[in-house]
Amino acid sequence: MAGMLQILTYLLSFYLFIKGIEVLQIGLASGRSNRGWMIFIGVATLCACITAGGYFSYIQDQQAQSLSRNMNSPS
Repeated sequence: MAGMLQILTYLLSFYLFIKGIEVLQIGLASGRSNRGWMIFIGVATLCACITAGGYFSYIQDQQAQSLSRNMNSPS
């Protein structure tokens, strides 16, 4: 069960990364008048997506390690 949740969390992290890149590409393809702000928003979104994906993966790994320790400890 924990393995499947880890896989789903990794897929979510990858999805967030791809969405961050997509927002950055929209900023890079925008018109000249607001291009600077769009690139800034794209970079900020990409950084936020990478941070959130890493955090979600870290928390899920901690949960899986805790579950593994609890299953292996003597009762």
